[in-house]
Amino acid sequence: MTENKQQIQTQLWNIANDLRGNMGADEFRDYILGLIFYKYLSDSLEYYFDTEWLKGEGVSYSNILTKPNGEQLLSQLQQASSKGYFIRPDRLFSSLVLIAPTAAKGHADLIRLLEDALDGIEQSVRGTDAADDFDKLFEELTLHSPKLGKEPADRTKLVGKILLSLDKIDFGVNAEDDVLGDAYEYLISQFASGAGKKAGEFYTPQAVSTILARLVLTGKTELRDAYDPTCGSGSLLLRVAREIPKTATSKGVGVFYGQEMNRTTYNLARMNMIIHGVDYDRFSLKQEDTLERPQHGDQKFEAVVANPPFSANWSAESLFLEEPRFMPYGKLAPSSKADYAFITHMLYHLADDGIMAVVLPHGALFRGAAEGHIRKHIIKQYNWLDTVIGLPGNIFYGTSIPTCIMVFRKDRKPTDSVLFMDASEGFEKAKNQNYLREEDINKIVTAYRERREEDKYSHNAMLAELQENDYNLNIPRYVDTFEEEEQIDLIAVQAEIKSLDAELAKVEEELNNYLKELGL
Repeated sequence: MTENKQQIQTQLWNIANDLRGNMGADEFRDYILGLIFYKYLSDSLEYYFDTEWLKGEGVSYSNILTKPNGEQLLSQLQQASSKGYFIRPDRLFSSLVLIAPTAAKGHADLIRLLEDALDGIEQSVRGTDAADDFDKLFEELTLHSPKLGKEPADRTKLVGKILLSLDKIDFGVNAEDDVLGDAYEYLISQFASGAGKKAGEFYTPQAVSTILARLVLTGKTELRDAYDPTCGSGSLLLRVAREIPKTATSKGVGVFYGQEMNRTTYNLARMNMIIHGVDYDRFSLKQEDTLERPQHGDQKFEAVVANPPFSANWSAESLFLEEPRFMPYGKLAPSSKADYAFITHMLYHLADDGIMAVVLPHGALFRGAAEGHIRKHIIKQYNWLDTVIGLPGNIFYGTSIPTCIMVFRKDRKPTDSVLFMDASEGFEKAKNQNYLREEDINKIVTAYRERREEDKYSHNAMLAELQENDYNLNIPRYVDTFEEEEQIDLIAVQAEIKSLDAELAKVEEELNNYLKELGL
């Protein structure tokens, strides 16, 4: 990490800690991330107009309204813009921050102007192709909330301080290096680490995201599309794009697709996409329950990744057996454990030339009843299971249970093996959580790509082996992790006991002599 990136990340986290007061970190998250996003949109638009349209005109976008024909010129710029949204010059971040010193004393009408600016952004995209991506994007920024202060003056003062603090940071919106995207990702991860159980709703630890991304990118230098049915903050999808090798010809990821049930997290995902430079026409994120109301029809995707909620509840209504996502298996995942509902949903959306990687609890490997029936069907009838990877425990936010990664492909041959990997011992132990190191990540990915066998780590099992185990995928059935105990040298142990007995007798004799001297 460059010194500038690290400095910006530290500055942002200090702002978040210094200014949130008694507000919970997860509550303050929506304000600080939302205002950073507003600054990004504002600075990006200002830079765009100054360099693409007003260069050599003797006027900058921020003061264009000072010209006699300013409103007319402003209207022309809005119509010509390809940014997908619009902010008036007097509602730019740079304009509002000019009155922030007065606002910080609780006097200026800053909150009303800021609300106008945010509402204006949403209004500017109505009826355009970008409408879905900006609709109610700032709804979590309730600037009149008592969380920001009991009195209007207190709220105005706090908002003013946040704007002034953010103004001191140069995010480099015109830089090739994704400084702001990295900083935004850093903040999301920091908030996740302090959010406990709730963190799993919006963030997958970066090391796990990296593994999933590299697995689905095996043999690929670009992707038509990538899909995450439980996309959270969008960080996993963005990690897929980041892990694509940068070449002169690679087009990266064509379009990102995702669905998220939680409204707040859905807003965060859209902001995360835009702030990482993904244009509105290159992502399609939807807000709904993926299992109950899927939003991407019968589309097929080249890469499918997910960290769905572990063993979540779902309706499991019998009508779903008539849907193509579930019908081929003849049974539904139980209502108390939706793991295989997510798996079959994702398999339905996986393209014939695609790779799918999903994080699951270990129970998905061996539970019976309907889950065992579905698991057997996927393996025996379709031969789509490609790899099973056991991960260390306590690496996810909010849960310490050990997890696994299941990888699926639809282009497997009948003679292909299923790779089993026990990577549960490869981690670094920290105070509250375990972490996968780069060496642990590389070992997993290399073993997968090379189908490498290693004693007590990985094994290629033929389908007959899985059949012998009745399609129970519990990793110890395939990877022998048993460590023989060191043989005990009985003669040496007996000699040690004899020596200790002699020492004890000597001490006892000395104690008795001492007691005699005392006349006891």
